[in-house]
Amino acid sequence: MSYETVDCVVVGAGVVGLAVARALAMAGREVIVLEAREGIGTETSSRNSEVIHAGIYYPKGSNIARLCVQGRRMLYPYCDAHGVPYNNCGKFIVATSESERETLASIKARAEANGVEGMAFLSAAEAMAIEPQLHCTGALLSPTTGIIDSHRFMVALQGDAEAAGAMIAYHSPMERGRVVDGGVEIDVGGEQPMTLRARLLVTSAGLHAPHLARKIEGALYNTLPTAYYAKGNYFRLSGKAPFSRLIYPVPVPGGLGVHITVDLGGQARFGPDVEWIEEIDYEVDPSRGDKFYAAVRRYWPGLKDGALQPDYSGIRPKIVPAGAPAQDFTFHGPETHRIPGLIHLFGIESPGLTASLAIGDHVLAMTRA
Repeated sequence: MSYETVDCVVVGAGVVGLAVARALAMAGREVIVLEAREGIGTETSSRNSEVIHAGIYYPKGSNIARLCVQGRRMLYPYCDAHGVPYNNCGKFIVATSESERETLASIKARAEANGVEGMAFLSAAEAMAIEPQLHCTGALLSPTTGIIDSHRFMVALQGDAEAAGAMIAYHSPMERGRVVDGGVEIDVGGEQPMTLRARLLVTSAGLHAPHLARKIEGALYNTLPTAYYAKGNYFRLSGKAPFSRLIYPVPVPGGLGVHITVDLGGQARFGPDVEWIEEIDYEVDPSRGDKFYAAVRRYWPGLKDGALQPDYSGIRPKIVPAGAPAQDFTFHGPETHRIPGLIHLFGIESPGLTASLAIGDHVLAMTRA
């Protein structure tokens, strides 16, 4: 087995891990990214709605609110500079009853408290004049919401990181680790197993983050969260997309409701729903589509029977169980576990893609604290 001493190791080459590696490398740090799979972004980062979120729903002052707004403000210029395809199409949050219409006011107030720009009320007539197939009692316009080619974005992050000297090792799972003087020692599996001694270890392992953190000997296990899985199933629409903007209902517990997004190729899809599961499983049960019809027809009565087909699913890396208050992006550094040179990222679910550039800067700042 070979041994090597390195400056920084980032575990996980999803969109957040790549953004962290990019920030560290561009700050002059030596960086190796360990990825257990065959390529970048093969799990949560490629199984989502590809939405650029405005930062609307999250509690004021939370990490998730602050980093989403900051990340979104960074993301559009980044895409322009790197040729990453996107569409700043905007979205409607639609009410389909009087009680939901009253809820829109609290959503707008929360968005504005988070610094979200341009939120505007629309009457039912105004919203339906813009989107003729829509049915609603009122809507909120979010003009800064968009969609992005997530893979091209990750390729751009990878390119920046590698141009600054970072290296990505695929098929290289972190098997275990040990706290040692001057950092963390990591046993890496795969076809060419090795041991790395890193001055800084950042774990950005998404669904696997709590489990991975428990593999490090000498860690304070009582500080680590528990992993929970909230699966989101998507169904694609056969035929032409009915809307030019993203259409979201008023949020539901655990997620943002069954919404419609239109990707850069013009394909419309609905989802995700919320399905709490015990094990990671990406199979889409076609029967779940039955509930989609009723949910979607509240704001799009024109949805025809048989128009929805199972598409794909993603899993939200939750660190709170069903029914618990909403989680925040969680960062465990030395102030939490008292281990120099170790940073864990937990609960980085949606809007992690939108926030990724800001998360990278946040982790970099943690290393300088």
